[in-house]
Amino acid sequence: MPETTSPSSVRIDPARLQAMMEAVSVFGGGADGSMTRLTLSPEDGQARDWLATWFRENGFTRKVDPIGNQFGRLDLAGANAPVVMVGSHIDSQPNGGRFDGALGVISACEAILAVRESLEKSGGRSACDFVVANWTNEEGARFQPSLLGSSVFTGAADLAWALDRRDGAGISVGEALESIGYAGTDTVPIPDAYLELHIEGESVLEREGLRFGAFTRFWGAVKYRLAFLGRQAHTGPTPMAARHDALLAGAYVITDLKALAGEFGLDLHTSVGRMEVYPNSPNTVPSEAVLFIELRSGSQAILAEAETRLLASIEAAAARAEVGHEIRSIDRRAAGRMSPGLVHLAERASDANGAPARSLDTIGGHDAISLAAVCPSIVLAVPSVGGVIHHPTEFTTPEDHAFGTQVLADMLLILANEGLSVLEVEKERR
Repeated sequence: MPETTSPSSVRIDPARLQAMMEAVSVFGGGADGSMTRLTLSPEDGQARDWLATWFRENGFTRKVDPIGNQFGRLDLAGANAPVVMVGSHIDSQPNGGRFDGALGVISACEAILAVRESLEKSGGRSACDFVVANWTNEEGARFQPSLLGSSVFTGAADLAWALDRRDGAGISVGEALESIGYAGTDTVPIPDAYLELHIEGESVLEREGLRFGAFTRFWGAVKYRLAFLGRQAHTGPTPMAARHDALLAGAYVITDLKALAGEFGLDLHTSVGRMEVYPNSPNTVPSEAVLFIELRSGSQAILAEAETRLLASIEAAAARAEVGHEIRSIDRRAAGRMSPGLVHLAERASDANGAPARSLDTIGGHDAISLAAVCPSIVLAVPSVGGVIHHPTEFTTPEDHAFGTQVLADMLLILANEGLSVLEVEKERR
């Protein structure tokens, strides 16, 4: 079969896709386009309930595992067949956007539905079964670390440890799961392949006038939760020289991180995206400042050097501000590559739809990065208007969403028709 030929007559329903996207956006959505659907919140519970109802109404078997990952399985191939999992997450950042994560879950539902309809129409039988996945706490906004549900699923994180992670109010993951009714007990096996459609979250596709991308490489990350420990005092009478200001030490590290990123050009991103200050009063010298620090790079060597430099900065900042410090947690995620076979399959399906697949790096984390350690995995991308992500103006047009979902459906139908062995063939062609 020439690679520019359409794999079959599978066609998604753009109107049905858009209706589902609008339906799930109600839960936590604001009038300005914002989305606040923190993981395991009441809004997340409502969205999960909506998805569970959709699974039931469309003949998917529903399962929830002990970390709250939500699955809908469609058996099209019979017992002991390979399983292809497709999905993303529906939790959001606070005051974030409606497309990050949710687009991938909705696209998975529509693409699998379209494949079933195509097979029913042609009388064909699938070589594999399909599962939609909605992963718990991908964002890491309420509980840290991010990718928590997929990390437990793959065995990279311990379940008991994950259930004991606590938010700023002291509520644990386990308690939050119980509160929304998603403390599951089901066992779901590792799939034979995993696909995830996502908004690009950058502007490469839009800038180059392209409609579809395949992430071929993912960046690694090092995340520190660092506390500077000073002495509480009155901001009025306490002499400046006598102060032990924890927040001042944090400021020194923040400026050092900005300068450090500049030394590595485009190969290193640094940030302090959250701070917790105690007692957080305008008239009190802070006695504690907790920084949530991130280092990101596609190079493990650069990450290692940046971490060494960060540790030196922490020591210098503490000495300069005359405060103590403690590192309360460190999370590391290695850089790596997506499945070559799935990358080429994405190129084949995208070409069949009249658009080349642009190779991209993903700097942000995705659940496919967790899955890549245990099965062939890939993240696919559709354009983000203006490259915006984690903001109320985050937007992907319905036309681009539908195009990406169509390519995804074509990939799934190829797998249904030709089986998982096609990934080895596609890998060899690269």
